[in-house]
Amino acid sequence: MSIAIGLPGLTFVGVAAALGVSHMALYKHVPNIEALKCLVAEEIFQRWEIPQAVGDAAEDLHAYLTRFAASVQAFVKAHPGLTPYVIRRLASTEAMIGKINDHQAHIAQTYGLSLEQARWVLSTVAFHGFAVADTVYTVSGREPVLEADRVGEESEMEVELEGGMKALIVGVLVILGAGKELSAKLEA
Repeated sequence: MSIAIGLPGLTFVGVAAALGVSHMALYKHVPNIEALKCLVAEEIFQRWEIPQAVGDAAEDLHAYLTRFAASVQAFVKAHPGLTPYVIRRLASTEAMIGKINDHQAHIAQTYGLSLEQARWVLSTVAFHGFAVADTVYTVSGREPVLEADRVGEESEMEVELEGGMKALIVGVLVILGAGKELSAKLEA
């Protein structure tokens, strides 16, 4: 219920009403609005179905990261206000960090990366994807814009976001490849 309210409009009174309890009853279980937002952010994040890698010849790491970036973008668009709880380690809960760690281990195993490489690749794509998508969906539709221009403006910024993420993914893969080559030379 509080997920439907969304983080930006979240209030004790609104959540209590959605749950059918008094706001005082809610205060007995949650100390303040930030703790309530953190609980809601955690629940939203736990419901996100992070794309799993197939790991076959049909989907290389580049294709997977492109699909992952698109999922991040759609997730941010669907859940305004969530980004600070995801990209800031201090704002993330243990459950959120556990889900992230499991995803990193899955990608490491699927694509033959070290855990550190998978962590770096995924956190780089996720951090920039969350931050830029949050900017796009936060600023689109803000004044001064006529209502008729909002959809067009958002579409234009989405094209830029997608192009930027493609460039970032290529750059990440180039750096990852250079790192693998250097490691191979050092081991030889």
